[in-house]
Amino acid sequence: MTDMQRGAAEFLGTLLLVFVGVGSAVAARIQGGVVVVALAFGFVMLVLVYTIGPLSGSHVNPAVTLGMLLSGRISPLGAVAYWIAQFAGATVAAFLLWVLTRWGDVADQTGALGSNGYGAHINRFGAALLETVLTFLFVLVVLVVTSRAEQTAVAGVAIGLALAVAHLVGVALDGTSVNPARSFGPAVFEGGIALRQLWVFIVFPLLGGVLAALVAPLLTQPYAPPAALGGTEEPGPETPPA
Repeated sequence: MTDMQRGAAEFLGTLLLVFVGVGSAVAARIQGGVVVVALAFGFVMLVLVYTIGPLSGSHVNPAVTLGMLLSGRISPLGAVAYWIAQFAGATVAAFLLWVLTRWGDVADQTGALGSNGYGAHINRFGAALLETVLTFLFVLVVLVVTSRAEQTAVAGVAIGLALAVAHLVGVALDGTSVNPARSFGPAVFEGGIALRQLWVFIVFPLLGGVLAALVAPLLTQPYAPPAALGGTEEPGPETPPA
């Protein structure tokens, strides 16, 4: 498998994640509500894990890639290539959504091309804290379940559910980023306030990814219960035969 194939998988995966997830907010935020948007993000993430996961790991998120880099599971050069592909894929997806709202008669139910923002329902400090915690949860789940061979078959389910849960919490507050690329694409085409506030939705999801990389090793060590709780006693010296 070549680096170009991995980069192409990340580009396509991020494009589809943003187009479907943000597109659900643009097209159905009012009629469908938070649940529809959250499920759209969760389901498309689940599908992508099983579709492009064998090729690239299905990061489709710079915060996940940063967590993988700090965990030693991707090289610095590979991480940079992934980041370029992810931001490019998100930008193309946002362009397609912009085209739909301009020339496809699609009413933008978010009023801002699904971009992230604070001020209406949460302030800047709140958005920073929210994005750090939600991204920490999501990246932690990704790092832990993908490090356990016995959970390979269900990794996509756990990752998709984690992303859906993050959106259930955050959509009504700041639109939920947990993904700098997802925030970047719509902000570029929306401009204005979305572009000025973009740094919050890049910096703090990345911080959440860093924290997840620091905590993940604590959850991936094999569990050995103490003897008092059902573990095995340390073997003593053998009794010599009579």
